[in-house]
Amino acid sequence: GGCQHRYNSAILITPSLASQCGFSMKTDHLGNAMIYASLQNCFAQNVEDHAFTTTLNLRLHGNQMDEDELYQVAETCQYTAWASREIVCDHNYMEVSVKRAAPHDYVLPNHLIPSKRPVEAGFRITTLVFFTPEERIMEVKEALNRGYGIANTPSRLVLRSPKTTPETYIQNVAGVPMTVLKTSTIFEKKWLAVQIDATAACPLELGCFLLHMGINGQRITTAEMAARQYSLIVSSTHIVIKIPIGAVGGYLKSNVQDNQYFTSYTVEPMVELHWIEDTTHEDTRYKVLFPITTPFLPQPLQVIDETVPNKQIFKLILGPFGTDVALINITFPSEVLSVAECNVRGFNVMELMSPNSSSKVFILQVPFMDPVVLQMTQNGFTLYRLQLTFGLLVLPELAPLSHTAHLEAKLVNIAPPKVFGGCDHQNFYVLVEHGRRSFQTMVGKQMLTPDLGQKYGFMDNGTHFSLVVPFSAPDVVFEAIEQASIRGRIDVIMRNPETNTEIKKFSMACNFHSTLTVCFPNGTMTALAVKLEAVPSLNTSRLTLRDPTCGPLFSNDRFAYFIFSGNTCGTTRKFLSNVMLYENEISLPDESDKSDESDESERKNESEEPVYECVSSNSKS
Repeated sequence: GGCQHRYNSAILITPSLASQCGFSMKTDHLGNAMIYASLQNCFAQNVEDHAFTTTLNLRLHGNQMDEDELYQVAETCQYTAWASREIVCDHNYMEVSVKRAAPHDYVLPNHLIPSKRPVEAGFRITTLVFFTPEERIMEVKEALNRGYGIANTPSRLVLRSPKTTPETYIQNVAGVPMTVLKTSTIFEKKWLAVQIDATAACPLELGCFLLHMGINGQRITTAEMAARQYSLIVSSTHIVIKIPIGAVGGYLKSNVQDNQYFTSYTVEPMVELHWIEDTTHEDTRYKVLFPITTPFLPQPLQVIDETVPNKQIFKLILGPFGTDVALINITFPSEVLSVAECNVRGFNVMELMSPNSSSKVFILQVPFMDPVVLQMTQNGFTLYRLQLTFGLLVLPELAPLSHTAHLEAKLVNIAPPKVFGGCDHQNFYVLVEHGRRSFQTMVGKQMLTPDLGQKYGFMDNGTHFSLVVPFSAPDVVFEAIEQASIRGRIDVIMRNPETNTEIKKFSMACNFHSTLTVCFPNGTMTALAVKLEAVPSLNTSRLTLRDPTCGPLFSNDRFAYFIFSGNTCGTTRKFLSNVMLYENEISLPDESDKSDESDESERKNESEEPVYECVSSNSKS
């Protein structure tokens, strides 16, 4: 990548230029790049030390790209809460920014400068004095050539140094090794000279200072620290933070050796200390960004069996894994299924991120009744066994990893409910022996609820319950119309409420006497048409007598009721010896504009209604 210069020229950021100008970059295990830029980097557009804009040109290239891709990213940050001294410790550079002409700045002998006034215009930086701790004088040009960054902003002096240079030295501070950069900068204007001291110290090890804490350069709150299980320990000499391996804020990198799973944890804490000196009342804000990566350590995988036998579903949890592990397939004794095939099959395969860590687990649910589950009946129990091997890959290396699990569950064999039934001239009678087994009951297509049970006379004595379902109830289906009777059927189904599997199905059909046609002495006739199970799409309101204009007086989704006289609606008469026979028939009207073959077949089935007859003696005709 490169930086956009103020004159619209792009400058390539090399590692040496990055440390000189205040840039750093890190890449996580998935290849995501994070770029950090100091507010006062060499290429920032500075507006009165209050607003800073940095423009980056990012060039992406790789083996799978036909040509490099160029992206431009610009970011503007507002920053006004400057401390007198600002120190930044990054992994490749250290930076100190001080307010120019701070109180008690030293003035070289024989030169005078008013206190608490900024360096006036016309002063320029000519010389740097490094203390190693011996004094070493260096011209500005030489310092720049050696990789130091020097900037003179409207109100501040900025010095930047690579972490290791001949002018830095190691010093123990309260037992903690620190890299120290100690300088004096000389400003000159004709016969005047001003000296400003600037010192930065960065720890070689983590845990030196802690007052505020952050991750990846962003400060976090006390509540966030508690949620992530970070701990803060303050002693008489140290403020120490402890981060559990695998905690939120870092990431796990996976590795496989001889089919054994290993993980390494990487986290980049930021330590920030803000203090005010008693004598000068100057405040200093001190920041350290320090990446930590643990060595690869064995991570034993755990299989947690959360199966509840009564639910008749195996449930197991496998993990923990880093986010770079993918589940590819599961091998059973009889077959190998991909994750997608498992879900289609009715298994539930899920990936769950831990809310308190940077790890995840895989969850698998397999019904007892699936063919991959082995069953064995013994001594009044059924033993269910599940054997499987998880096939996993570590990305992006595509390193294979497998893990085998064996689960068993035992269920007491409970006899299914027994159902008995009978009919009289107007009701179905159903008796269910349920014993101790729990199930849900469906009557027809309805769940047996307390309201429906009250409607059907539900009674339960603890081992049996009974129902009385009227022949005309909506849960009864009509199978056929026979001479002077209708054949009806009631279905009663018991289901496992947890698995929704069918335990027992009971069906009973009976013939119920029904007068479909009534003839009255005044020549009026009534006819009842019944919707049969074989024609579920029949709309009874469309039925007519022979005369299409004679529709039903009343209709619903089960019946159509007609009233007509013997000399209307296409009714015919026949003289048979000493009686007169009146005939009519009920059917669907002929819709000639419908020519689809399947529709014609359906209309034919729906139209197959019986002929309705009335007989009267000749003397009453």
